[in-house]
Amino acid sequence: MGSMRPDGPRPGARPRLLIVTPDFPPAPGGIQVVAHRLAAGIVGMEIEVIAPDSPGAAQFDAASGLRVRRVRGGGALRGGRNALLNFAALAHALRFRPDVTLSAHIVASPAAAAIRRLLGARTVQYFHAEEIGAKPRLADFAARHADDSIAVSAYTAGLIADVAPSARRVHVIANGADIPVDPSPRPVDRPTIVTIARVEERYKGHDVMVRALALVLAKVPDAQWVVIGDGSLRPGLEQLARSYGVADAVRFLGAVRDDERDAWLARAHVLAMPSRLPAGQFAGEGFGIAYLEAAAYGKPVVAGNVGGAVDAVADGETGLLVDPNDPLAVAEAITRLLCDGELAARLGAAGQARAQQHAWPKVVERVEALLLAGLGSSSSGQAPAPEAGRPNR
Repeated sequence: MGSMRPDGPRPGARPRLLIVTPDFPPAPGGIQVVAHRLAAGIVGMEIEVIAPDSPGAAQFDAASGLRVRRVRGGGALRGGRNALLNFAALAHALRFRPDVTLSAHIVASPAAAAIRRLLGARTVQYFHAEEIGAKPRLADFAARHADDSIAVSAYTAGLIADVAPSARRVHVIANGADIPVDPSPRPVDRPTIVTIARVEERYKGHDVMVRALALVLAKVPDAQWVVIGDGSLRPGLEQLARSYGVADAVRFLGAVRDDERDAWLARAHVLAMPSRLPAGQFAGEGFGIAYLEAAAYGKPVVAGNVGGAVDAVADGETGLLVDPNDPLAVAEAITRLLCDGELAARLGAAGQARAQQHAWPKVVERVEALLLAGLGSSSSGQAPAPEAGRPNR
């Protein structure tokens, strides 16, 4: 079926952008942050968001001032519930009539493709990493039916090339960081290691951290590990900590408010999240916003030397990249940063400068330019250049 209206925004009106996402605050998570920062930061477009309902959503939306249409059926849409999100997005698009649809996750790509076919709206597809390995056929569909795709790292762009060689244009636009007004360190009475991640995906490396902590404590006996995030793996990790005799040095805080998370980043000496490739060696960490969040507070980081972390952390410059499957390597890197204040300060300062370069307003500006590219022209028109030094795929 052909387009129901001519391409391009209405004369004199701001282009309309529909963001379709299965992940949106107040639910926690990295994709939630990306979708929200884009919705809140893009200024040159009229924006509406289609997202699932979740506890506290009505209060969040009222305070945010964003135009969010919530889809009932649970905050973590899966399987048939994803169909509800797509159906609601398509139904709303017929009323809203967007000029551009931004699909924040591949599970929203069927709606984005249908909107493109029915209304002629340009489609931009976001790719993170884990979903590409989990749903390669859907990832291929999403890439082939988008005018442009955004990969959050060069690693993610490579994953797209593997499953969707006929993707039209893929641009690497790294995730961003919120820059704190006051990044000054706060006092803490013990050497403190922080991990910020949902305790849901094994590839995040919480289990390796437990084993590494036993080795860290041998050299830094008063160290503590603060775990921010919750999930189904937490009981098993608590048991693992007890079995390794490190339970007294671990604080599982669960999900916390943003201000409490930021307070711990200000207190921390090191952020450690040794993400690894999951079974099958495919996908895993697409970028790792937590690395930049820590860097914004001047904290050095320890990360796995695989996946998107390689884009987020400059080894030996803003942090240390190590074998994420080796507790000894993780422990040695953490201990080195806890014991060598000069090194930690140097890496932290460089990380802080890097975070400034990736501040969300700068990231949003690049995404907005891509969203606006080609409006009023055919889908074969030129798109903005990808991130400096990163070729189109």
